[in-house]
Amino acid sequence: MEKPLLKLLAGQGLVEGRRPLWLMRQAGRYLPDYMDLRAEEPDFLRFCLNPALAVQASLLPLKRYDLDAAIMFADILLVPYGLGQKLGFSSQGGPQLGERERLSWDRGRVAPVYETIAALRSKLDDAVALIGFGGGLFTLACYMVEGAARAGFPAMMRVLRDERDRLVSLMDLLLEASVDYLSAQIEAGAEVIQIFDSHAGLVEGQDFAQFVVEPTQRLVAALRQRFVDVPVIGFARGARAQDSVIYARDCGLSAVSLGQEMELFFVRDVLQPLCPIQGLLDPALLVQGGAALERGVRDLLAALDPARHIVNLGHGINKETPPAHVEQLVGLVRRYA
Repeated sequence: MEKPLLKLLAGQGLVEGRRPLWLMRQAGRYLPDYMDLRAEEPDFLRFCLNPALAVQASLLPLKRYDLDAAIMFADILLVPYGLGQKLGFSSQGGPQLGERERLSWDRGRVAPVYETIAALRSKLDDAVALIGFGGGLFTLACYMVEGAARAGFPAMMRVLRDERDRLVSLMDLLLEASVDYLSAQIEAGAEVIQIFDSHAGLVEGQDFAQFVVEPTQRLVAALRQRFVDVPVIGFARGARAQDSVIYARDCGLSAVSLGQEMELFFVRDVLQPLCPIQGLLDPALLVQGGAALERGVRDLLAALDPARHIVNLGHGINKETPPAHVEQLVGLVRRYA
């Protein structure tokens, strides 16, 4: 059976007119059954590294909704953890990272992630693709330098301004680790890789080219050498329009995920000719539901080339989203696509 997501990413169009649909953070705090599962292991890091729980979390949205992909349950900061940096999460969910001393990549520290992927792949329907993921190198560096998620990442911005060679060295280390981490995911059964560069919007112009585009190019090229046919989706969240053009044109990605701030006509006329596009639906509409969500979905589907668009949000599902609104979204996409 053909998998709609994989067929579109291979440039082969749609499976019987079906537009691929999955949602960032589709297994998350908006789901009551996810919160019940989290209660079994309140420590978020231990939850991510527990294959039995991570598989259950990954499958929860597939049991509720007609989606075209599962994404493994994990966190982008497992790469710094695998390098030996201390990692924890506050009760509010925010990451806390320790000092960066004597960093060295150890694949074994994150081995449960690969167990999760292998177990998850065996449980999926034949038409559902399995997505693995990692953080963009710039975003990982932001967290490693800052030690936490702070508005504007001021410590990272100081390093970017005053210690660029230090930052380049850190990102070289992250590249080596990320290539191995993502390769192991593919070897375990991941069929698509998504790169979440969640803080790429902190830089623009030449800095964006050097610290977002070039590292992504190198990461994608290294994965392509090992796995020629495995598609890679990139998400440079918050990137300016012109930077998004460079990202879509030069990184060698199979598709680019975009936030809801992008103008649909710009996406259709400028970005879609460069590569397939994912995302664009405002997560706030999913919280609102009803007529507003229906208008947003109809406008999105009507504006873009269906053979080069993966339906998704411009960011992850908000925790205040009623699960019934996700069901409405899926129904709208299946009805109008």
